[in-house]
Amino acid sequence: MQLNIGQYPHGTRNQISDVPGVRVGHTTVDRDQVHTGVTVVLPPVHNPFTQKLTAASAVFNGFGKTLGLVQVDELGTLETPIALTNTLNVGKVHDALVSYMIDLCAKDGFRLTSVNPVVCECNDSGLSDIAQRPIGEKEVLSAIASASDTFEEGAVGAGRGTTCYGMKGGIGSSSRVMRIDETDYTIGILVQSNYGSAKDFRDATLPDDLAPCDKGSIILVCATDLPLSARQLRRVLRRASVGMARLGSYIGHGSGEIAVGFTTAPRTEEGSFYHLRALREDRMDIPFRAIGECAEEAILKSMLNAEPDVTLSGKKVPSLGEYLARRPGEEA
Repeated sequence: MQLNIGQYPHGTRNQISDVPGVRVGHTTVDRDQVHTGVTVVLPPVHNPFTQKLTAASAVFNGFGKTLGLVQVDELGTLETPIALTNTLNVGKVHDALVSYMIDLCAKDGFRLTSVNPVVCECNDSGLSDIAQRPIGEKEVLSAIASASDTFEEGAVGAGRGTTCYGMKGGIGSSSRVMRIDETDYTIGILVQSNYGSAKDFRDATLPDDLAPCDKGSIILVCATDLPLSARQLRRVLRRASVGMARLGSYIGHGSGEIAVGFTTAPRTEEGSFYHLRALREDRMDIPFRAIGECAEEAILKSMLNAEPDVTLSGKKVPSLGEYLARRPGEEA
């Protein structure tokens, strides 16, 4: 789905996987009162522990239960795939990633003794019986095994039970191509949207009875092949909040709003030193704008690709598409 947002062109798929080698996989669990899942973003390396990529995170509001961000920010590297799930499954997903990395390293002839899994979450308890905690090693490994450069968006994986601005949320993704010194670079975002009040959404035609307060969470995962240092990448991630603000978010107290990302640009080793190519600071406005455009569009796509749903208490959760179709002069 293409939307007319921003100045930069989309990548071929308009997904985070437009960054070469990046793949995304989902496992969705739908049974009885359980409607949840896990989504995994895989960096384009065989073993992310032995082939560490430059990484960073940005916390806009820390009402969240993430694991792994402390070390990401301290060392500026990523050691595992990035997994998204619901709040009470964070520990189980973390454990599954540890097992996955132990096995992967063992196959490579390397004994793993420490690893830093990155796991982020949104609370989907309105649409799913979160206490059942159905996401474990089987589901995580299935998501990894299914990972592809083309993936479904909407109410799938970690976005199966989420809501956004009082409507159905989910997984959304978008990308932008940046032309710098005659070379094209790509930046992409994947979101798990579960935040926002309908009264704050930029489309004022929404009814007042949806989502009276801004609480929930949104996770934004960014990938790029643009050469950036970890410090620069953190600066870029902070600008993802621009896309959120353009849709109406004020980053409320009750919402865990967190971005994490990596660059696939290589770091070369020479003796005791790394050689890192990085963008000049006076050119940073280019990725700043691009990530804001990506975030705005990815959030909208997460909603537009999601079907209406019903909460555990029986209240309908409409889709954004339903409301857009009800506008005067548009077909229902």
